[in-house]
Amino acid sequence: MNAMFRISGAGRLSQAKTASFSFDDKSYVGIEGDTLASALLANGVHLVGRSFKYHRPRGVLSAGAEEPNALVQIVRDDARKTPNVRATVQELYDGLTAHSQNRWPSLSFDVGAVNDIASPLFSAGFYYKTFMWPKAAWKSLYEPKIRAAAGLGVSPDKPDPDHYAARYAHCEVLVLGGGAAGIAAALAAAETGVRVILADEQAEFGGSLRFESGAKIEGENGYAWAQAAIARLKAMDNVRVLSRTTAFGYYAQNFVGLVERVSDHLKNPGHDLARERLWQVRANRVVIATGAIERHMVFANNDRPGVMLASAARTYLNHYGVAVGRNVGVYTANDSAYAAAIDLKKAGVNIAAIVDLRDNPSGPVIDEARALGIEINFGRAVVSAGGKLRVSSMTVQPKNGGGGRTIPVDAILMSAGWTPSVHLFSQSRGKVAFNDETKRFVPGTYAQDCVSVGACNGTDGLDATVDEAYAAGAKAAKEAGGKAGKGAKPKVDAGESWSRGMLGAAPGAGQGTTVKAFVDFQNDVTAKDIRQAVHEGMRSIEHVKRFTTNGMATDQGKTSNMHGLAIAAEELGKPIPQVGLTTFRAPYTPVTFGSIVGHARGALFDPTRRTATHCWAVRQGAVFEDVGHWKRAWYFPKAGEDMHAAVNRECVTVRKVGGLFDASTLGKIEVVGSDAAKFMELLYTNPWEKLETGRCRYGIMLREDGFIYDDGVVGRLAPDRFHVTTTTGGAPRVMNHMEDYLQTEFPHLNVWLTSITEQWAVIAVQGPKSRDIIAPLVEGIDMSDEAMPHMSVREGKICGVPTRLFRMSFTGERGFEVNVPADYGEAVWEALWAEGQKHGATAYGTETMHVLRAAK
Repeated sequence: MNAMFRISGAGRLSQAKTASFSFDDKSYVGIEGDTLASALLANGVHLVGRSFKYHRPRGVLSAGAEEPNALVQIVRDDARKTPNVRATVQELYDGLTAHSQNRWPSLSFDVGAVNDIASPLFSAGFYYKTFMWPKAAWKSLYEPKIRAAAGLGVSPDKPDPDHYAARYAHCEVLVLGGGAAGIAAALAAAETGVRVILADEQAEFGGSLRFESGAKIEGENGYAWAQAAIARLKAMDNVRVLSRTTAFGYYAQNFVGLVERVSDHLKNPGHDLARERLWQVRANRVVIATGAIERHMVFANNDRPGVMLASAARTYLNHYGVAVGRNVGVYTANDSAYAAAIDLKKAGVNIAAIVDLRDNPSGPVIDEARALGIEINFGRAVVSAGGKLRVSSMTVQPKNGGGGRTIPVDAILMSAGWTPSVHLFSQSRGKVAFNDETKRFVPGTYAQDCVSVGACNGTDGLDATVDEAYAAGAKAAKEAGGKAGKGAKPKVDAGESWSRGMLGAAPGAGQGTTVKAFVDFQNDVTAKDIRQAVHEGMRSIEHVKRFTTNGMATDQGKTSNMHGLAIAAEELGKPIPQVGLTTFRAPYTPVTFGSIVGHARGALFDPTRRTATHCWAVRQGAVFEDVGHWKRAWYFPKAGEDMHAAVNRECVTVRKVGGLFDASTLGKIEVVGSDAAKFMELLYTNPWEKLETGRCRYGIMLREDGFIYDDGVVGRLAPDRFHVTTTTGGAPRVMNHMEDYLQTEFPHLNVWLTSITEQWAVIAVQGPKSRDIIAPLVEGIDMSDEAMPHMSVREGKICGVPTRLFRMSFTGERGFEVNVPADYGEAVWEALWAEGQKHGATAYGTETMHVLRAAK
């Protein structure tokens, strides 16, 4: 196993269970339980991508969903090519194939990197100022070039062969987040007997307990306690535990969208297993326990591969057993990075130096770092990272200026503090509040029945987090109808607590025009870009966001928003709350179209409606066309006939003898009531009051602006009853149109509307012999010209079932339309067909109908 940065005995994975994979056509070996990111780092691969605008080399920044750099294309086969997959989330399986994106011809040598040299041409808002002249060049030159350069990955060009599942669920308490807070809340709620759903985006529950080596709960390691608690929850009948499940959207009335990754981590998922499952959950109460996201330090060249968040390095070490380097530098403005340095030092990794922006901090982790012999530099800043395809050094100098020194390193761990993950809270329409003391936005005013707990609520310390979450879970369950629980709050024996930190660009980050101190890694937004936006007149943070594209990449600014806001506030000379916070919108992380569409694709994309005679037409070899949602017989070819020959034959037969046509798809609405005629005259151009019972009229419906909205034949069955027909595609909108006017404009009228489109099958019998074909089957109706003239309607029976028989024609020949209950449609059609065969009649389709109605 050639994994030079895998530390024997470290982590929680079994290093005996290996999995082969490839990245950019080069083979590597990882272990089961790895993510693609941890497996690449174990093999010493730090260069994993290129940035969007400048095509700068990029490496892994994080260990979770906030990852902006390590976006790859996962390829299973020609039809299964998924772009923009976060390597930090993609679980490793044997045979996984991944490719880097946004580079040519190779990752290490990318021609697009010339943009970095020409970066002055692509400063903030350049797209608002360039490509203005000459105007003719926009369509011929500028736009094609821009579109060719846009995007990161390559979308698949074949239909998605996977299938996706969908579930609806209801519960009393929905807990979002499976860290210590989420687990504690779920335990408290579950013990009351209410239905509980616990969801977390990771494959393993535990949240920050995956890397916090000092956490102890109930006398055992924090991560071990989390696994035991999850096992206990899974054993409860009233609890559903969902791993690999992301809460991507929080909507009105406690409706939450979850997407579960069902088989993306499997080598051979098979055809029976869904790729993803969409959960649409309605909850009485929601507990948000989504934690916090570590911020990076903003300094020159902070984007070099090998520069990453301190918590990420700690996760790779303590969970995956991977060292992110052998000679590591640390740059921090809070205590949490010290814990990463301590863990790495104990694992045998050399810590070149800790550079702390603070002047004289104190605390147990600082004392422990000193005791381990780690060099600590207070009041100093890293002003630049050296290297190209991987970081090779960091330049350190006093934060107030002065002489500096360069320290060789192969990785830099950074931490500017932690930002509460308020995304779902904000999506629920809650209002955040800024805590001046801790410099964090935290949940303020709630808009729905939810509560935030733990780090996402700005709560520091494991003990305080568990206390708050357990109490919140019990309270939510009680409010949702649960009984008093008998369980006890988990006891926290030891934990870690991180707070404070800094916002904005670090001292020494540089004000020069050539310095690139990145705020938003994916979109290549620098501190200079934010300042430029303010100087060019942007005052609202939403304007700054759009002018610079800060926070507009696929990660939605999870690591960059607060830094960008702080820099803008500094330039504006305003407190951060007055500048505002950008709007958090769903989805929290990218969601596949397949998971949203589910089964509604292919033949199920739209409902397919079939008439009562559809099966008969299939047996006769009919060719169908789609009209609205309906399948309609287009023509009925005989052996050797093409469409033109078939239609010519059908036309001649109908003109000389007769033909049968299925007109069931026409919309049918029954208008009933003492004011029915008055209501009809308000919607149509025709005088319906004068129409006699038993007669029909061709009606034209207009919109308010005078344009034709629909048309069709209307028959008066009684003084207070009309049988209205509409076009096939217009039936739903005409029904809605009539309902709208009846309820909003004419509610005083005594009228009822009923859609009867699917209640009646309609068989049009047209041609000189049409009456001879129908008459033997009809009971109780005189079909003579005197008794039933053209444009008449009668009610009686045909083949022993009720019928509404219209005498009307869409062919120019004598014609009738036989309306019968839809369940009897095929039987009546076959009876009419048998009679028609005695005269030599034919079945005809919509093409023949169009020809006949146009010809005569």
